[in-house]
Amino acid sequence: MTDKLAGLARHTVIVADTGDIAQIKAVRAEDCTTNPSLILKAASKPEYAALMDDAVAYAVARERGGEARLELALDKLAVNFGAELSRIVPGYVSTEVDARLSFDTARTVKRAERLIAIYREAGVDPSRILIKIAATWEGVRAAAELKEKGIACNLTLIFAKAQAALCGAAGVFLISPFVGRITDWHKAHGTVVTSAEDDPGVRSVREIYDYFRAFGYKTVVMGASFRNTDQILGLAGCDRLTISPNLLEELRAAEGPVERHLGANPPSRDIRPLDLDETNFRWQLNEDAMATEKLAEGIRQFGKDTETLCGLLRARLPA
Repeated sequence: MTDKLAGLARHTVIVADTGDIAQIKAVRAEDCTTNPSLILKAASKPEYAALMDDAVAYAVARERGGEARLELALDKLAVNFGAELSRIVPGYVSTEVDARLSFDTARTVKRAERLIAIYREAGVDPSRILIKIAATWEGVRAAAELKEKGIACNLTLIFAKAQAALCGAAGVFLISPFVGRITDWHKAHGTVVTSAEDDPGVRSVREIYDYFRAFGYKTVVMGASFRNTDQILGLAGCDRLTISPNLLEELRAAEGPVERHLGANPPSRDIRPLDLDETNFRWQLNEDAMATEKLAEGIRQFGKDTETLCGLLRARLPA
């Protein structure tokens, strides 16, 4: 009998959610995604010290000092991990722009362009790189600008249909709705979850997927942030799913058929388009307490982990 990872792969592109190069080698994945938290976890391991040292040397050779040198080292470190991962997976590698720029369109665009330039220097085809940006109003505007420049983006920290719809209307390449974090919030507020069918995170991605199909959006939907394999299997048929190595191994160890849930039937004709100018977008996001809280929390955590990464790099930089 086929294992469930192989069964899932018949319906969905599997993406590894880790910055650990050794873990990537051990799983069957087409693409991989990283973020500041995953890079921090990997960079703290002795076996990746050379990638840290190379990032520092790169920045020292090109910037005199100060924050500009530190930011360059940070970007180079992200590319160093991404370049290594690109040699393992055949598809896309997602690399995140500094989360502290989540509300600054111009600076996000500038840093994204630099990441792509560093990838090009490293011999990695930029067409294989997705720039990850938080799905704020400013982040989606940055992604739209980058699309015009030929740079594809992965809009992350998506918790609300309004965020997803704004990305779809802007022609963003890919979005990452965060399944597990949505469910965590609802459980903390009294929701009882017994299966994928009543899981708020799973239902959110299914709703986004159908909304995109209803209006012909080409944006790829990639479910992320899973807490268990039931959530993953409940989204079989989603364009992509980014899954942590431990859950990939659980799926590989389990046997049985995998039923397709997304795309098996046409979307409802009752789906109506959202009116999403800036004012309406901000209001709809404000009205969704879960999305507002989880988006802010996610940006803060990525920002905090970025600061910690900066501390590790600063300790290696000359005074």
